[in-house]
Amino acid sequence: MATALIDEIDVLAKAKRAIGGAYTPAADETYMSDGQQDYFRKLLMAWKRSILDASAGTLQQLQDGPIRDADLNDRASSETDWGIELRTRDRQRKLIAKIDSALRRIEEGEYGYCEVTGEPIGLGRLEARPIATMTVEAQEAHERREKVSRDD
Repeated sequence: MATALIDEIDVLAKAKRAIGGAYTPAADETYMSDGQQDYFRKLLMAWKRSILDASAGTLQQLQDGPIRDADLNDRASSETDWGIELRTRDRQRKLIAKIDSALRRIEEGEYGYCEVTGEPIGLGRLEARPIATMTVEAQEAHERREKVSRDD
């Protein structure tokens, strides 16, 4: 799980480098101004593009042929690696759906605001997690409720 999160962070960092430019959202601007919305739109699109590029590489490797290791231990190791790779791609498929949802929220003018409280999520949180839909406080409350319902 930690490795998947690190991979996700790496892909997001790559997306931030890809959009380049000197602009970064600042707290002294009007919250979710056109400039901020454009920045997050570009970031989300670059993030999605880098995920799709990585997926295309995995698909190509799968199409190149089956695992042909003669040694059973090597084959088992390769199959384990492929299993991990495919689980990672499945997580990224779900992430793409969240990215698409965030892009839709930008178009509808809802991006950057908590779906529970309606308050601004905050630029720092959106920089770290551009697909965030809740403020930190609302997310923590949600996770506490989930934990309590699982414990029952």
